[in-house]
Amino acid sequence: MDITEIKTLLADSDSQQRLKGIVALKAYDVDVAGPLLLSKQNDSAFLVRSFVAMGLGRKRSNAGFEALLTMMQGDSDANVQAEASNSLAMYGAPAIPHLVQTFQDNSHWLVRRSILAAMIDLHSPAHMLEICMIAIQDKDLTVINAGIDHLSTLASTDQAEAALAAILPFKTAKSWYTRRQVAIALKRFEHPAAQTALLELRQDPNHRVVAATLENLVP
Repeated sequence: MDITEIKTLLADSDSQQRLKGIVALKAYDVDVAGPLLLSKQNDSAFLVRSFVAMGLGRKRSNAGFEALLTMMQGDSDANVQAEASNSLAMYGAPAIPHLVQTFQDNSHWLVRRSILAAMIDLHSPAHMLEICMIAIQDKDLTVINAGIDHLSTLASTDQAEAALAAILPFKTAKSWYTRRQVAIALKRFEHPAAQTALLELRQDPNHRVVAATLENLVP
């Protein structure tokens, strides 16, 4: 599709047509696609804005970085904020302090889970620990469980001891799903405390928790 056609689609009153135009920009380099993506940063349709955020992660530029910051921190829709956080992480280390700050400021479960996932590829154990410690104090169970899961990614880093200490109290969590998540997480640690906790969880009253402690033990 040529640029004239794309511009016509982007100006259409039908959000589905505008979306089609945004998707078509993936065939163009940042010099061409970037300005057109930015022109739809404040589109009335949240799905179009989500795709704009996605596009700005692939068509990276200084202007794109700033736009994603604005979308992550100020868009009215959590889906757009989450997509913007994913794309911002593609810019590497410069994105880290902004992702951490947004995690602290924005308590929406979707945004927090997106940032947790995005931070994995940024290889910053100290910052991952920082946001995980916030996550495990969240009111949303899915965020707590995600925090436990991501703490386990620190098992081979210099933050391993602190990560394990944060996970262990959840071995007696009320939710069986959380206890199951703890069992899965603990298997990444070689520390004796992790092995002791796994033995305790092997006696858990919920069979799904017990099963999690036994996974991968039998060839």
